[in-house]
Amino acid sequence: MSIALLFPGQGAQRPGMLALVPETSAAQETLTQARHVCQRLDSHVDLDDPGRDTVATQLSLVSVGVACSRALTVDGQLPVAFAAGHSVGAFTAAVAAGVLTLPDALATVYLRANAMRAACADRRWGMAAINGVTLSAAHSLASGVSTPDQPLWVANVNSATQIVVAGTLAALDRAESDARRRGARSFERLDVEVASHGPIQTSTEAALREQLASVTTRPPTLSYITNSGGRAARTAQAVVDDLAASVSRTVQWYDGVRLMYELGVTCAVEVVPGHTLSRLVASAVPAVSTMAVDEQSLPAVIAQARR
Repeated sequence: MSIALLFPGQGAQRPGMLALVPETSAAQETLTQARHVCQRLDSHVDLDDPGRDTVATQLSLVSVGVACSRALTVDGQLPVAFAAGHSVGAFTAAVAAGVLTLPDALATVYLRANAMRAACADRRWGMAAINGVTLSAAHSLASGVSTPDQPLWVANVNSATQIVVAGTLAALDRAESDARRRGARSFERLDVEVASHGPIQTSTEAALREQLASVTTRPPTLSYITNSGGRAARTAQAVVDDLAASVSRTVQWYDGVRLMYELGVTCAVEVVPGHTLSRLVASAVPAVSTMAVDEQSLPAVIAQARR
């Protein structure tokens, strides 16, 4: 038995997220700490209903993700060997792996979210998941519609046939028409107000590197799966490098999922909120047992993961 925890990124948020966290002592203590930290960072942030606001959303996802992971591993004593987070979920994974403290992760994510918003202040941006196209087709689509004023790029490789693109809303409109002509099953706009994992966020990467250089880190207690390379990071520096780099580079989720299986992962548990990551794992490597805390009770998840 080798268990991985999966931590979702933006797009998974929804109203009432705090109520999704299991009511265990470690989880509730974590939420109390997160509220205090976020209050100091920004008193106007609503962790329970962040909407499309990228600052509130990123802080909320990290807060509930860490709380849920502690319900599983501290209160539930679930033995976990791997941590994999998607986009901002990588910061949640870094806390679960012991590399960052929750306060340091939240402070860094606050800087990240504000820098991402500033990088997208000049135009209207967004992201969309294209289902039913290959990576090469997505690259062809992006290069075909992208212009210097209205750019588009491949942001996330989630599976062999689910690719997320990011860019201006005008470029996304052109991409949607092209994707349907190429036979895409769907073109789903994500509930985000920024575009990430591409060149528009180079300045955010630089700001993150400076911030993380001042943070005390610790060696990871779990194998952390990187966003930017889909590889296992086993040193604090490798984790920190990924946290900074991935905001301006394509998320290689599909590669990371297949690597976890190669390294012996037999079960993947997705923390609240959402179930998309566990379903992507089930699709890519059916031999791995998957579950989401969103869909089952905490005792049921722990019992099934221990089998």
